[in-house]
Amino acid sequence: MNFPRRIIFAVTVFGLAAAASAADQSLSTSIKKIFATPTPTPAHKHHSATKKSSPTPTASPKPKPSASPSPSDSPKSKRKHKGTATPSATPSASPSATPSPIATPSPTEKPTESPSATPARSPDGGKQHAPNASLRPEEVTGFENFRPEVQKLLSSALDLTTRNLDYKYGSADPANGGMDCSGFIYYVLKQNGVADPPRDSAGQYTWLRKANRFAAVVSRTDDAFELNDLKPGDLLFWTGTYKIDRDPPITHVMIYLGREKATNQRVMVGSSDGRSFKGQQRWGVSVFDFKVSRRESANGALSPAFVGYGRLPGLD
Repeated sequence: MNFPRRIIFAVTVFGLAAAASAADQSLSTSIKKIFATPTPTPAHKHHSATKKSSPTPTASPKPKPSASPSPSDSPKSKRKHKGTATPSATPSASPSATPSPIATPSPTEKPTESPSATPARSPDGGKQHAPNASLRPEEVTGFENFRPEVQKLLSSALDLTTRNLDYKYGSADPANGGMDCSGFIYYVLKQNGVADPPRDSAGQYTWLRKANRFAAVVSRTDDAFELNDLKPGDLLFWTGTYKIDRDPPITHVMIYLGREKATNQRVMVGSSDGRSFKGQQRWGVSVFDFKVSRRESANGALSPAFVGYGRLPGLD
């Protein structure tokens, strides 16, 4: 039987299309099965294989630093477990290690008698002292006949005795409530126009010695000939009123007033922490009795000694 060519061609095309469709369906079914199946076993094998194949080199160093006692590990462990403890400990340690400016002292030293010297204290153990003594200028014998410069000097010194000023070690200003001995001299000289006088007693002694205005006294009596030239307004110097290691070892200074009219006794003015006037100890800026008599030291004890007097420039 002979079929027309068109029919044969159509049948052939239809068969090819059907075969292709069947093949597509078979391929599609296979692909769906592949992706639809979860395949847990290959995934599990994949991860276990990964673990076995890579021994994770980072796992071994982790325990080593924690177990190692090296110094570099200590700050790390502190930062890990005590995050705020480390910074707080660091600043607290640095101030204690670094000297603070308050302990450094470096205090600017005032030109006092001596920063290391310990002034002698009254042997009465701090009992109440008699009030500071004062004299009026006219109560000093011959005051009206003194040179004007001497009258001015002594008047300004006696005025300070009326202010109830204490003995204040290191002070040269009555505004501080008191002065030490050389501070009193320094203040009075400045008030009377003496330019740049030395501040401490040793400096004042050296100042007059260099100017050849000093008279030494080695006698132990109050009527010694060495006092014949002593004039009101002269500076009086002592050594041994307190322990000190310096040269010259001058430790005390006062101003000679002359003689008190009522008693004819020599008197002086200045600041002291225990000298006497009329048998009573005074503490501060006051008038005092002037005596040369020396006490003998017992068992090497410190004993004040009068060494001499000096005339101020301009008071000749």
